[in-house]
Amino acid sequence: MARPKNVRYLESHEWGRLESDGTITIGITDFAVDQLNDLTFVDLPEVGDTVTKGEPFGEIESVKAVSDLISPVSGEIVAVHEDVDGDDFSALKTDAFGKGWLIKVKPDNADELNEGTKDLAAYEKQLEEEAH
Repeated sequence: MARPKNVRYLESHEWGRLESDGTITIGITDFAVDQLNDLTFVDLPEVGDTVTKGEPFGEIESVKAVSDLISPVSGEIVAVHEDVDGDDFSALKTDAFGKGWLIKVKPDNADELNEGTKDLAAYEKQLEEEAH
């Protein structure tokens, strides 16, 4: 799966993409899905909840581990992807950057997305370093 250039990546393997309507779509990378392997549960917040940049907004569980989901921006949640908030993780496994999104946020400040996050080249360099 080719990783998109139009998203910003967190070191913890979440991604955020600024949409044309000003919202930010947030998900986890294909690498994170592969590393977690056998997903069992995703705990996501509710529409109307707020998220804080650098803080957990939920958890994702596999048979191997429980991992916090970290937000790349602060703001109000305007949509939650209900299809992955159950036991069907196929969208995450097949289209992590598209149909596998987790939440959409109306950001307090959209510029936050570029602060402390990585572009595609820097993220792929991180993955190469983690592989060694």
